[in-house]
Amino acid sequence: MPEGGVRLDGAGRVHLVGAGPGDPELMTVRARLLVETAEAVVFDRLVSREIMALVPDGALRLDVGKAPGRHRLSQVEINALLVELARGGLPVVRLKGGDPFTFGRGGEEAAHLRRHGIAVEVVPGVTAASGCAATLGLPLTQRGLAQGLRYLTGHAQEGAALEPDWAGLADPETTLVVYMGLGQIGRIAERLVAAGLPAATPAVAVQSGTTPRQRHRLATLGTLVEVAAGFGGDGPVLFIIGRVVALAPAWTGCHALAPA
Repeated sequence: MPEGGVRLDGAGRVHLVGAGPGDPELMTVRARLLVETAEAVVFDRLVSREIMALVPDGALRLDVGKAPGRHRLSQVEINALLVELARGGLPVVRLKGGDPFTFGRGGEEAAHLRRHGIAVEVVPGVTAASGCAATLGLPLTQRGLAQGLRYLTGHAQEGAALEPDWAGLADPETTLVVYMGLGQIGRIAERLVAAGLPAATPAVAVQSGTTPRQRHRLATLGTLVEVAAGFGGDGPVLFIIGRVVALAPAWTGCHALAPA
């Protein structure tokens, strides 16, 4: 529920809605209701075509999706657009892939809207890590294998280098999930190995997870770059690195597992 336990319906509001990883059946009831009755939808590139098909024909659709090197609107412009639409009297659905507060800049947008007096409702969504792991039948944590779970973005702020705590990330008892990391996965794998994570650590790359277009390739940390090179197209690619990947039913007999 929104702040104070009051549901925010009606004009002049912005609903920050998590669309989930792609399969419409994985949307929350609240998210689906808002999408199916929307008057204005401001959506990201990672929202699947199946979910966009739920938007009413007469609704205003504004694509503000970002791809590497191709931004239709800057984040500043998106923030301003949301304020403009809400002040115009429309109940706005700001639709984001996965969960709006997991690498979706939802926190930035919510803060900007509230500073301008716009009511905000946040509708959580199944994040890509959970959705992709479930389709592969692998747990993200498991007693004796992974006591922790960490999410890492493959993108840094504009002009900044991607320099997280590599030593902290290179923990064999932690599952690491990399979002939006296709362009950086070589550097990420190299830094993790240099920080002490074995090159033989199981890993998997998943593209367009939970949709009919899903593709995945099993690997090790040492072969992940080679595996990632086989992915093209516009579908998002998620990487899961850790010993739990070996629990996926497809792992047995996989020929891509020779340690680097």
